Amino acid sequence: MVEVQRKDNESTSSLIRRFSHKLQQSGNLMRVRFLQFKKRPKTELSKKKGAIWRIERKKKMEHLRKLGKIE
Repeated sequence: MVEVQRKDNESTSSLIRRFSHKLQQSGNLMRVRFLQFKKRPKTELSKKKGAIWRIERKKKMEHLRKLGKIE
């Protein structure tokens, strides 16, 4: 957690500028930005469902090829 105390006779804009600089120096901002778009690893169940779906789709496409409906 980054904390900045306001100095005597300090304007709000300079306080915000100091806070922004300390936040960037701490590295918290980069970590939060990284975690914002990080994807979770797939669960075992979703991996199995995906594998089953791909196998069924492959069988269906092979069947349609044998029938001559697709190339």
